Amino acid sequence: MIKQQKVLGIIPARGGSKTLPRKNVKVLAGKPLIAWTIEEARKSKYIDRLIVSSDDAEIIQVAKEWGGEVPFVRPAALAGDETPGIEPVIHALNTIGEKYDYMILLQPTSPLRTVADIDGCIHYCIRKDAPVCVSVSAADESPYWMYTLSEQRKMYPLMPAAKLIDRRQNLPPVYVLNGAVYVAQTDYLLKTKSFISEETVAYIMPGDRSWDIDDEMDFLICDLIKAAGQ
Repeated sequence: MIKQQKVLGIIPARGGSKTLPRKNVKVLAGKPLIAWTIEEARKSKYIDRLIVSSDDAEIIQVAKEWGGEVPFVRPAALAGDETPGIEPVIHALNTIGEKYDYMILLQPTSPLRTVADIDGCIHYCIRKDAPVCVSVSAADESPYWMYTLSEQRKMYPLMPAAKLIDRRQNLPPVYVLNGAVYVAQTDYLLKTKSFISEETVAYIMPGDRSWDIDDEMDFLICDLIKAAGQ
């Protein structure tokens, strides 16, 4: 709880994954991937209840072994490749039977995210009196130096500027969603069904904690980083 506001934590973890099969229970630096998120979330001083939403029996069992609460089994219809990511969140909010002022979404694919990032994002959202706050990190490459190509491979700036920016130091700072933390007022999220709007504010995280595991290479890099830090 923060400033008398109750906070629900949701960890979504479906069984299907084409790019990296069974990634949520794949062992990373000695622990199932999902365990890293459960452990950090349980350290939070603001999260009042933490639940895991999954359709998969093995993930549910592993989540429970590492201290995650699994109050329901996610319907298979909400665990497909084409299922919008917001749908399991809305389902969880409508299923738990309790009212929370804020919710925080923590994807297992961000194992380098810390409790400082979790509580920092919650605190920033409340302090800014924003309906939504999402974590971002500085982009590795600037869109000001990106191009589209015609059929003849002629180059056209993705973001045409008044003049060519030829020094990195002069590039405007740009940020990308890193997938680590999503915080929202529950009523607002149930109404809009989106974390991104003109009212969303950004919580900036360092790049070294912003890895989002999508494939085997991401997994191997995070495994090495976690193993080195133990």
